[in-house]
Amino acid sequence: MFFDSRNRLSIFKRIFAVLAILSIAGAGCTKGPDAATVAASKKTTLTIWGVVDDIDVYQKILNDYHVLHPFVDLQFRRFRLEEYENELLNAMAEDRGPDVFLIHNTWVGKYMPKIQVMPLTTKVAVQVVQGTLKKELVYQLNTEQSVTIKQFKTDYPDVVAQDMIRTVNVSTVADKKDLQQRVVAIPLSVDTLALYANKDLLNAAGIATIPQNWDDFQAAVKKLVKFDENGEITQAGAAIGTGVNVERAPDILAALMMQNGTEMSGPDGTPTFGQIPAALSGQREQPPAYQALSFYTDFADPTKEVYTWNAKMPNSLDAFVQGKTAFFFGYSYHLPTIRALAPKLNLGISTLPQIQNNPVVNFANYWAWTVSKKSKNTDLAWNFINFMRTPDESKLFLDAAKRPAALRSQLGTQLEDEDVGVFASQVLTAKSWYRGNDPKAADDALVELIDTAIGLDPEKYPQAVNIAVDKISQTIPYGGIQ
Repeated sequence: MFFDSRNRLSIFKRIFAVLAILSIAGAGCTKGPDAATVAASKKTTLTIWGVVDDIDVYQKILNDYHVLHPFVDLQFRRFRLEEYENELLNAMAEDRGPDVFLIHNTWVGKYMPKIQVMPLTTKVAVQVVQGTLKKELVYQLNTEQSVTIKQFKTDYPDVVAQDMIRTVNVSTVADKKDLQQRVVAIPLSVDTLALYANKDLLNAAGIATIPQNWDDFQAAVKKLVKFDENGEITQAGAAIGTGVNVERAPDILAALMMQNGTEMSGPDGTPTFGQIPAALSGQREQPPAYQALSFYTDFADPTKEVYTWNAKMPNSLDAFVQGKTAFFFGYSYHLPTIRALAPKLNLGISTLPQIQNNPVVNFANYWAWTVSKKSKNTDLAWNFINFMRTPDESKLFLDAAKRPAALRSQLGTQLEDEDVGVFASQVLTAKSWYRGNDPKAADDALVELIDTAIGLDPEKYPQAVNIAVDKISQTIPYGGIQ
């Protein structure tokens, strides 16, 4: 059980209000619950599997739900990131998986066959006060409205609606289709890619502010990089340019491509970053992705003025905490690690640099809660997720986990927060792209593209990009987006 003695006024006020009304109403008789209510209020275990964050950041939410539904035993289990998906897939295959679990925003296509999409309503038992002379707590079977598609699009940033709403067949008749839009998962937080800086290194180089655009970023890198007498890098200006040793290199490259006007995938999910978008037809001779690829890999090309990084450097996060690079691209989830490994680092965090005079484009990376198709308690599971997403409850998570909000209504209050303000400020302009049934294979294809393109003759870009497109295309299910 997760109930504690903490006063949750927002919950208990309902009970007190009912007691007051009943005391005014006078004496009367009550009757016991019907069979459906008895069945719905039987002792039930709801298993919840999470990753990244431990139970402590969810504890208050679990407590609050248990107050309203005392018959529910909420069992939370947290996994390490490196073990999570393997454990999840094995458990589902053996019918011992969770009722409620987290999926990454890039996993939706892969997990659609395993997800029970959110129903329009859920039937759950709730505890209410009944009786007049003799008042008692009893269970009542309620039909509760799930968040609607319209409200979901209003409540959440565009990237969440794009990722988490799917057209699915909800027909219960085998030979008949009933295609409807349904929510498949709900996030509590949306992380965004930002620029971390070692302010001591910037100060020493006379750089007063963290660059806001890519031109200033290039200029800063030139001032920051240092070489020894053999031409080896002793201090990198930025950890960017390669694939294998740069944290989330595919995200940085994709962000650059999208900032430059690239459409990463088409309406059916097939990768299109090797093409000139229709909106740029006649304005470009080559796909804008080529320019983004060249810009990214120049930082790892010894023949370029902005050369500052190479494959011999350590992992980009390690290099940053060791003071070996001035700039590091990362998410809010990197912040605790940086502070733990380098507590004396004079740290600065700024928005992702943009292309001057182009629309602002940021990059989203987040987790969302969903329900297993094999769950025996799908109504209860989705009811719990809808409970978590409410502003009061989701704020409990955000405050404890120090994460940027997913709900639009909560972003404004986070902007001045030292830890999450920068990340929250980018949520409304953040984008993602569909990576089919094997997002890891898609990431691997971009990493390979990056490392192949370093120093490559630009005339060979079409071949290199098309190889990446072909590999990602193989992960797209027949018929397109799922």
